[in-house]
Amino acid sequence: MTSLRDLAELVRAPAALSVPGDAVAGAAAGGALGAGTAGLSAAAVCLYWAGMAANDWADRELDAKERPERPVPSGRVSPGTALGVAAGLSAAGLALAGLAGGRRALAVAVPLAGAVWAYDVALKDTPAGPAAMAACRGLDVMLGAAARPKGWRRAVLPALTVAAHTYTVTALSRREVSGGDRLLPAATLAGTAGVALAAAGMPAGARDRAPRARLSRGLAGWYAAGYGAPQVRALATPDAGSMRAAVRAGITGLPALQGSLIARSAGLLPAAAVAACAPLGQALARRVSPT
Repeated sequence: MTSLRDLAELVRAPAALSVPGDAVAGAAAGGALGAGTAGLSAAAVCLYWAGMAANDWADRELDAKERPERPVPSGRVSPGTALGVAAGLSAAGLALAGLAGGRRALAVAVPLAGAVWAYDVALKDTPAGPAAMAACRGLDVMLGAAARPKGWRRAVLPALTVAAHTYTVTALSRREVSGGDRLLPAATLAGTAGVALAAAGMPAGARDRAPRARLSRGLAGWYAAGYGAPQVRALATPDAGSMRAAVRAGITGLPALQGSLIARSAGLLPAAAVAACAPLGQALARRVSPT
């Protein structure tokens, strides 16, 4: 019988702590941070979890060879259950987006759901895979900005920043099982440095520029150190374990980057609240794998 722990492992439950900050970053940049942001964040979480379940359903035959401990190949979750969970969470995500943000939110949530499924069933193992996953996380950010008509335009830079980070994580994840050469972590490490510099250098809001800028730079540095260190280790020893550790750090460390983006436009408390998800996600990742 499928347990709650099996389902939590199926959807990589701890990794969801990296998702709400996308929508909050978009809302903050677009001047749309408010009551509806919680609903849009919940919609993004549902779509993320749907993608994780759809991933394991689509990869069930490959996982039987490479990752037999996962819920579907181990028999703890049936393929039909995994597909049903993915479909149900997709529907829930779209419903929440519509309730929280109306037509403007659905205009982002529908292509986001489509991109999630396209990645899982068609694009993941192609050269377009990292870009497709990056597009999903960029759309997450844009979803948060959907509450205001002009919010999307202001959220483009944060969306591109999160998308660039996601590209590096996805590129590393393709070598979680087989390992790779040093060129990959060298490239992603350079990308991480660029992402951190971009986040720290974005314009601050009109008020409290100095405190906001300091917090933004501090969180960007935390992100770069936390995600960069395992990439340095993968650069030295690019085996499967090192790659997987770097991917785990990229997932659980994303809230620090999101906090850096949020600090610039929404101030200290929202940024700190989102960034606090990083250590919480790291602690939960010791119990349920986020990869």
